[in-house]
Amino acid sequence: MEPDAVEIRVVACLVEKQRTTPDQYPLTLNALRLACNQSTNRDPVVDYDESTIRSALDRLSRRKWATLASWSTSRSVKYKHLLDAALGLGDAQLALVCVLMLRGPQTAGELRQRSERIHRFESGEELERALDELVERELAVALPRRPGERGQRYAHRLAEVEEDTGAAPAEAAAPLEPSPVEPLPAPSPAADGLAERLERLEGEVAALRDQLHALRDELGA
Repeated sequence: MEPDAVEIRVVACLVEKQRTTPDQYPLTLNALRLACNQSTNRDPVVDYDESTIRSALDRLSRRKWATLASWSTSRSVKYKHLLDAALGLGDAQLALVCVLMLRGPQTAGELRQRSERIHRFESGEELERALDELVERELAVALPRRPGERGQRYAHRLAEVEEDTGAAPAEAAAPLEPSPVEPLPAPSPAADGLAERLERLEGEVAALRDQLHALRDELGA
């Protein structure tokens, strides 16, 4: 049975936080909930509760994609991913799969920009080679181009891919005139910096909250 959307989001967040905030990894359940539900670098944005995430972690554990960290207490149980070992992925491939799971289908250019904090690709050729290896192993797929689309988009294949080709339905009597397509504005470097800062602060708040819970338990003992 293929992993569902919650499992995909949970394991991808574990991979992302391992590489971007290693001092806060492995993650507590609350920190993982915040990572899954954050509004930046996510498509779609979700609102999972702890019960939903805990159930997904149980299923990921049976797949051997995630596990409990070796050190833990009843109040601060922590989790880590095993995705690279389970699928035999190198750093470059793991970074691409992670970003595809977090943000859906993307072009090679988008992947290079968005994966930089997880793995820095020295060239577009290096990224293309990693993508080709994933496609060859059937862990990623090149999607059909939609009308007006310039770049080739890729998606992961760890779960079923919903392809939106933008093609006209077969029952249509005549094709519609396409509307002019205006290019989207390039993302602002300042906006990217704010998003990264917000993501980092969310992780720090989660870590402080867990430390506070543990301190309260010690004082009440």
